[in-house]
Amino acid sequence: MCTGKCSLFIAISLYPLVLLSILCNILLFFPDWSTKYVKEEHITNEVKYMGGFIGGGVLVLIPALYIHLTGEQGCCANRFGMFFSIIFAAVGAAGAVYSFVVALLGLSNGPLCRTSSVAWEQPFIDKNLRYLKNPNSWTECQEPKNVVQFNIGLFITLMVASVLQGLLCASQVINGFVGCICGTCNDKQEP
Repeated sequence: MCTGKCSLFIAISLYPLVLLSILCNILLFFPDWSTKYVKEEHITNEVKYMGGFIGGGVLVLIPALYIHLTGEQGCCANRFGMFFSIIFAAVGAAGAVYSFVVALLGLSNGPLCRTSSVAWEQPFIDKNLRYLKNPNSWTECQEPKNVVQFNIGLFITLMVASVLQGLLCASQVINGFVGCICGTCNDKQEP
């Protein structure tokens, strides 16, 4: 497989992951499918950091578009284009890392919820992910309904998407180095 076709494959693989990251981040703002909690500012800081939107979304989408253009015709036009794809892929990898770290923090700290003391707090913030093994403790969160499961599902999805994005961007860095050093393939047909 030539370096341009590899770039095209990587870019096309990044698009659904970008969409998934953005969608998960948006959904995190609406626990219990209600806008009430956003209006009342009962959303954790990890959701407000928008790791899925900024990191896994914008910072991966821009490199994906450039990488797609690099490999659009099956093979890239020159070594200079492959060099720039390395830089863009590094930006995408940094965005994936940001998304992963924010999602991990969100998972580790747990959701912001109303507890039995009628206060809004993060009851699992000091539990170091131990709450994940104890579903009975999830009943501490009385409002929004099922917020613990909601956050766990979306933050884990963001983590998986960001790992895949990071791997794809890292493979584009390697692909770009090969394209820079060895040159790009050309599918020119002789008359």
